[in-house]
Amino acid sequence: MPWLQLKAHVAPEQAELLEELLLAEGATAIGLQDAHDNPVFEPERGTTPLWQDTILTGLYDDLERVDEMLERIEAAWAEQLPSDPCPTIEYELLADRDWEREWMDDFTPLRMGERLWIVPSWHEPPEADAVNLILDPGLAFGTGTHPTTALCLEWLDSLAVAGQLQDRAVLDVGCGSGILAIAALKLGAHHADATDIDPQALQASRDNAERNHIPDHQLALYYPEQLADGHYPIVTANILAGPLVELSPMIAGYVAPGGRLALSGILANQADDVLEAYQAQGLIMEEPTIRDGWVRLSGMRPA
Repeated sequence: MPWLQLKAHVAPEQAELLEELLLAEGATAIGLQDAHDNPVFEPERGTTPLWQDTILTGLYDDLERVDEMLERIEAAWAEQLPSDPCPTIEYELLADRDWEREWMDDFTPLRMGERLWIVPSWHEPPEADAVNLILDPGLAFGTGTHPTTALCLEWLDSLAVAGQLQDRAVLDVGCGSGILAIAALKLGAHHADATDIDPQALQASRDNAERNHIPDHQLALYYPEQLADGHYPIVTANILAGPLVELSPMIAGYVAPGGRLALSGILANQADDVLEAYQAQGLIMEEPTIRDGWVRLSGMRPA
């Protein structure tokens, strides 16, 4: 069966109203996506940030009387928000396809370093005796497909291969899906603390830890202000360059003497600023590792 898709470009303040109007007309699904691939930086806790130019789509199984439906939407918009014109709504018919299967086919197991695999739950692990982290795409950032996450996972794997992760404690700042903390535990760390400002990220981390059979006592999740002072042999932070610089005293302060640090979420033209910020905190930083324009910085605190 084909589907009817309505699509409009909206400003953030318009999205909620148009979503309500599309749902009132019987939309079976609503989608929101960025029209220009611009990142949203550090949203407030509990908010759902939108892009300045958001594409809002509604999906319908009723293909009849589209023009009448658009007229009703425009009339309801004018009644509720007469000061702003209704966004232009385009429509098209979508051929009947197995959307869920096509989406699942986009995600296949990924190898990270020598020992670690990231495996969607609907796939069999390619190497049964490898370190297999079961992780599905979701709301929280971090599935291993982005270079920033992959660079950090490979760094953790290299520490494990060198025997520098076994029975160590790990801190992950900005944990997203929990992928780095969970990977560290599966690679041999004995405990991980993880923080994020987003409650969805903390819930995703809990769910992923349970999916990977991580005991509750091994992984502790916090909002940043809840984390106690302390030192960790291993610290990771895969966030953004601006927050990495701003939070450098705090993040660097958690690195124990002789401890190791990995930072990512950094564009190549931002690397020098981040590097200097952590050198100023007394860390010995290594040469950047670059992939597809993204950078991982690693370093250590002198013993």
